[in-house]
Amino acid sequence: MTRFSMLARKPLVGRMPAGHPGLLIGATFASALLLTGCAVQLQNRQAAEELAQVSKPAGSVYTGWRVFQDRCAACHGADATGTAGGPDLLPRVRAMGSRQFVSLVLTRYDWGLAAPGGASDSAAQQALVEDVLQRKTGPLTMPAWQGEPRVNAHIADLYAYVNARAQGMQGPGRPAQ
Repeated sequence: MTRFSMLARKPLVGRMPAGHPGLLIGATFASALLLTGCAVQLQNRQAAEELAQVSKPAGSVYTGWRVFQDRCAACHGADATGTAGGPDLLPRVRAMGSRQFVSLVLTRYDWGLAAPGGASDSAAQQALVEDVLQRKTGPLTMPAWQGEPRVNAHIADLYAYVNARAQGMQGPGRPAQ
């Protein structure tokens, strides 16, 4: 291998073709830059992939889709875009985080009553329960799923699916496994 003195630009060992002493230096320098650039690009891609992975909600979109089809699609439609029995979830989920989603799904009965804590809250709830039991009122709009084992076990998956639909990362229909 030929070694060069940076000051004299003359070969220290061996011979160099006449008239082309800078060619080898330039090619070596370009190769070094190219290799360094590739390594940096690979590292940047890896960091971006790691960041994307961390920013994704926990859970499986596919498993969430399966739970959604089993428990939610009858009211909210197969693609979470709503039916006469339930609203379009996409704009609602787009505006909420995972904690709010879990809280609403597991503990909510939307009876159209005032917030808990009011003096007439208990009486209004009792009257509504009585109407439901006597079949004077239609079905409740959103059941609380906290006692349902499949929903409890897969609430993170359910959020992953509905959030992916809301953010436009998952189209309608069955997601890939």
